[in-house]
Amino acid sequence: MDQAVTSQLKDPESAELELVLAALARTPRLESFLRYIAERYFQNRINEINEYNIATEVLGRSKSSFDASRDSIARVEAHRLRKRLKEYYDTDGKEHEVQISLPHGSYLPAFTRRVSSPQRTSVPEPQTGVYKVENLSSPHVTDTRATLVASETVKLETSHPGPHAFRKRTLLYGSVAVVALLIVSFGAARFFARSNSSHHPDAVASLPSSANQPTPQNAAQVPLRLLAGYGGTPRVDSAGAYWQADRYFLGGAAFRRQDTPVAKTSDPMLFDYWRTSDFAYDIPLAPGPYELHLFFVASPQDDPKSSFFNVTVNGQMLLKAFNIGLDALGANVADERVFKDIYPDKDGILHLKFFQDRSAPSLNALEILPGIPHRQLPVRLVMQRAAFKDQNGDIWHPDNYFQNGMVSDPPRQVEGTPDPALYAQERYGHFAYTIPVDASGRYTLVLHFAELYWVPNPSDSVGVGTRMFRVYCNGSTLLDNFDILKEAGSKQALIKTFKHLRPSPEGKLDLTFEPIVNYATVSAIEVIDESE
Repeated sequence: MDQAVTSQLKDPESAELELVLAALARTPRLESFLRYIAERYFQNRINEINEYNIATEVLGRSKSSFDASRDSIARVEAHRLRKRLKEYYDTDGKEHEVQISLPHGSYLPAFTRRVSSPQRTSVPEPQTGVYKVENLSSPHVTDTRATLVASETVKLETSHPGPHAFRKRTLLYGSVAVVALLIVSFGAARFFARSNSSHHPDAVASLPSSANQPTPQNAAQVPLRLLAGYGGTPRVDSAGAYWQADRYFLGGAAFRRQDTPVAKTSDPMLFDYWRTSDFAYDIPLAPGPYELHLFFVASPQDDPKSSFFNVTVNGQMLLKAFNIGLDALGANVADERVFKDIYPDKDGILHLKFFQDRSAPSLNALEILPGIPHRQLPVRLVMQRAAFKDQNGDIWHPDNYFQNGMVSDPPRQVEGTPDPALYAQERYGHFAYTIPVDASGRYTLVLHFAELYWVPNPSDSVGVGTRMFRVYCNGSTLLDNFDILKEAGSKQALIKTFKHLRPSPEGKLDLTFEPIVNYATVSAIEVIDESE
């Protein structure tokens, strides 16, 4: 029995992996690279898939001396592997039902169904499957952002059933049916500039759930994370959270986005697909407050003068004349809008409607989280590639929302804190963060620093003044001539807190870290809603 026939007897993802590894046999380094990341992907050890581990465990670099800022070997080989996979699926593997790719800006492999028809077909009714998620070996622990709990049984549904069951090794039982997603020519959407969209918090907040409002029998499990326009198996983000195939939608058309890098996100897979044209989501929810996150990305082909659409919740305006490119300040830039105090309507359904203003609307993903009345859930980011649980039990999301800069490797030991691991790495350089928040709030910003690189010496060649930088928030100066060595010394935790920060009208805290002497740095960022 030849290899192709033998592979067909295995589950589709591992079968495809064997075929691709065989095709890479003449390039052993790429073969080892793909085998390493795929094995950890299948084993839910995605926190181990990072630049440092790939360089030292696959590519032969020294664990004691490897420095990602000076040695780009992992990025170079990732580029070569990405290119080789594309060549393979343009030729020998072009008819394969399952295809493997390495998304730009990520070392996490993606296993997707091939889009086999250029024509759009009708979408059947949702089909349900039940899965049990294995115990994760990574530190991706549940928090208020609600990553899946280990060994929890999760009901997953998809609106795109197809004839071939497609499962991951990490899913013990059940099937999610899929059908090929469709590509038709899609004209016009969004481009680049500034936003005149508006959020009406008073209208949204005026929808409190009635105390005696019943819970719908088919109420969605929350957290609910949907990839708009996507019809495949659940996908895992950088924090270990599962995103389901699109469901609960009415109308619209699904498209796969061009394979173009997306800036300001650690999870480009959220932006791989679109739902567009006029469409709606009717999501049954238990009574109570929720937090809604909407994810968008603009295309370079969009006309910034005409790419406007509207979004309503339960009939009240949420985003008016919304322009994705203007809101994100660019094409191919991740844009996230956050809304607190979101309630289901009197019928127990959350009604979201996306409809044309001057152009067709589009959506890439949506997330619904259990909410806190009048307050946004805290945003906690650690400048590392895996989630972190601190001494208080709070979960810090892997580095996200950044532009430019580098993350340091390996981790360093820091003192003066009950959470030394929170300060063990840093983002350094000249960089920025665009953190999405509800536009109606006021926020406390907590910045966590440690001097990880410079160590004072007797010759005074390293000391006070060796590193100085500025920090701005939405154009206002928070720190000037900031010197960590001067305030805390080397490898000591240092916290700076800033209160009553007002977000931009687009619901963003735009943080800029600007070098003065040597690079700027930060180890963790925390944003707390001050509302009562």
